[in-house]
Amino acid sequence: MNDALTRAIGEALGAPVGQARPLSGGDINEAYAITLGDGRTCFVKTNRAPPSGMFRAEARGLAWLAEAQAVRVPAVVAADERFLILELVQPGRPSPTFDEELGRALAALHQARPPTFGLDHDNFIGRLPQSNQAADTWLDFYRDERLTPQIRQASDAGRVSPGMRRAFARLLERLGELVGPPEPPARLHGDLWGGNLMCDEGGNPCLIDPAVYGGHREMDLAMMRLFGGFRERTFAAYAEAYPLSTGHAARVALYQLYPLLVHVNLFGGSYAASVEAALASLS
Repeated sequence: MNDALTRAIGEALGAPVGQARPLSGGDINEAYAITLGDGRTCFVKTNRAPPSGMFRAEARGLAWLAEAQAVRVPAVVAADERFLILELVQPGRPSPTFDEELGRALAALHQARPPTFGLDHDNFIGRLPQSNQAADTWLDFYRDERLTPQIRQASDAGRVSPGMRRAFARLLERLGELVGPPEPPARLHGDLWGGNLMCDEGGNPCLIDPAVYGGHREMDLAMMRLFGGFRERTFAAYAEAYPLSTGHAARVALYQLYPLLVHVNLFGGSYAASVEAALASLS
């Protein structure tokens, strides 16, 4: 953390930064635990060249999740173009009922329904822009605001083979029969992999680094299964609190396509094989 950034953070918080300890875990941003001259502690996320509006959008997303009063998220302290400052959540040991609490909390979060598919502002997933233009149906939103932009970006970067392009064209033609029964919009975390789940000092779940929007609740659940880190008891507790629609297991691959395409566009073509496998399972 350079001197100019340290001074800016101190000005935002009304006290000088006394200590800044680097934290590990992020692929895109730098993170620090800071102690201010007045004794307060905070978490700071920063980036040498952040996309414009990225940190403010994350702050809005955390506040949007907090509105549901369903699961803990870090409280926002300050945000500007250069940094995001949050309460410093101290990690703890999971309680014996951690998995059940997480499942029930996610069910409550998803049931705190937004008015539409989409959101009243765009945001980011990782460092990629994420359009949240509202749509009347989940089919329209998933096709136009999630799959199509990512396919186009990957194609423009030369990361989509002709065979994959044809498979996506066939998928989009059939998307209406694949997305499942109509459901109301759910309040989604939007980037719910294991690295974005914490256990706080009280042994309770805490969610970080969201990419929020109103969407199909199976999006969060499919993302949770993509890279692991969540126990089956969490999914069972979720289903007990908010039973899933018929055929949900067959839709996991469909709803993993979006985060897989995001990974293709963020990290390169090594994820293309996973995209192809998901497409093959849906053919």
